[in-house]
Amino acid sequence: MPKLAHRPLACLSIKSWHIPRSTTRFSTRVQELDANELESSRSPRHVGRIHEILQSHGLLKINLKFADESSSYLTQLISALSTSHGHGVPITHSSSRGWFWEVRPQSTAASASASASTSKSETSPPQNAPARSETSESFPWHTDCSYEEIPPRFFALQVLHADACGGGTLSVMELSRLLPLLSATARKYLSRAEYRIVVPPEFIKKDDQRSIVGSLLTNPGDGLRFREDIITPLTPSAGQAFEELKSMLRSPEAKSSTIPLSPEVLPNGSIVLVENRRWLHARNEVRDPMRHLRRVRWDARPFAG
Repeated sequence: MPKLAHRPLACLSIKSWHIPRSTTRFSTRVQELDANELESSRSPRHVGRIHEILQSHGLLKINLKFADESSSYLTQLISALSTSHGHGVPITHSSSRGWFWEVRPQSTAASASASASTSKSETSPPQNAPARSETSESFPWHTDCSYEEIPPRFFALQVLHADACGGGTLSVMELSRLLPLLSATARKYLSRAEYRIVVPPEFIKKDDQRSIVGSLLTNPGDGLRFREDIITPLTPSAGQAFEELKSMLRSPEAKSSTIPLSPEVLPNGSIVLVENRRWLHARNEVRDPMRHLRRVRWDARPFAG
């Protein structure tokens, strides 16, 4: 496994958001595959195996055995998944950003601006506001693109420069381990279209669409969308279900189901593929100003409440 770079002198002095280690007997092992060369992304056997793991488990780490600063492997892999296995193509991030999004911390001033502009209000936001992922702040449990009417089924993060200062740990938690912790009543109302979800300013694609109204849980209960700071319940019952969901995510049982993917687990040259509705993810504070990941989202499908 590649070693992390030396601890930079510019490491940010930020208190880390601690994620407790698992104390239960469930497997925290993440399935892994090696990609020995760029052409692996076009190998039917390699691509087929990736599709199988995503279908069965929804979480996969890929170890690149070659340099790929341009993310050519990831581009070709998603194309092959689309051609051979019916995956939808990547989605754009906003009206001005394409398929790939550079996830790296901006300045402290920009981070403060992002915190001030991220709210449940639909008023006009400041221009060029950084995304939450572009700040050094912790990012609590969420799914990507909760504000999309047709959210992507998958996303991938390629690690170009892992946090070498002890921060920037990505953590994941599987929905199937969380649902039994919710009451039947909460699941019922989370599955109803009784929530307003505001589109963060940096992800606006249409000027006339600043929010959507929808459910947070799919009707079969196999998919969730969630980002607390942009969701407003529209009925008392929806509000009670939302509070129960938030309480559950803070519970000892949920914490014990967390799988932390530290920079030691996801070093430079690694890629993590995640089924977005099946796994929530979070990140603690970024301490290394040079931390740099690249994200892509694909296979948008209707969210059926």
